[in-house]
Amino acid sequence: MEIVIANESHFKYAQIICDTIAESAKIRGTGIAKRTPEYIMKRLQNGNAIIALDGDKFAGFCYIEVWGNKDFVANSGLIVHPDYRNQGLAKQIKKAVFDLSRKKFPDAKIFGITTGLAVMKMNYELGYKPVTFSELTDDPEFWKGCQTCKNFDILTRTEQKMCLCTGMLYDPNAKKAEEPKKLNSKAFQRLKQIKETLFLKKKQK
Repeated sequence: MEIVIANESHFKYAQIICDTIAESAKIRGTGIAKRTPEYIMKRLQNGNAIIALDGDKFAGFCYIEVWGNKDFVANSGLIVHPDYRNQGLAKQIKKAVFDLSRKKFPDAKIFGITTGLAVMKMNYELGYKPVTFSELTDDPEFWKGCQTCKNFDILTRTEQKMCLCTGMLYDPNAKKAEEPKKLNSKAFQRLKQIKETLFLKKKQK
């Protein structure tokens, strides 16, 4: 398995990357911002993406988005092809794109929003902390990307303060705890269930 910084030579994988992201969201029944092949190609071209390949076969992907005059960066679109799941590949890709973000944008805060407990755990192990949406970028273009998510109406109803996603942030200038705490997955799961009950009930009314 080869995990590398993507470039123009990987343009041919843009469509399968988009298809894999969309299919994964459909199976999980979760909201996700849709991306076009052209959007993905731009990230490949500027060296802001990590791709995993098994020979010539696409195995996984994640890319960097830059927001707020480089004050914030997000690691987005983390995906592993179904043929390569449950092998620890997502964690390797996540670490690679995190390291790339730290190298290219050393002073930027790295953030993400997700409904997936597995992604939350990976973020937590890298030093991310759960935060409110107000602590994330206020760049309207980032939030505009949520418009294709099926839960966008929730974000709108709460005036961009809350959604089913959990916001997580890595601040390079924050003091690191001496002893990293273990992620309380049950607490995150409970929070997710509370959000779903609260927001989805409102939606049905």
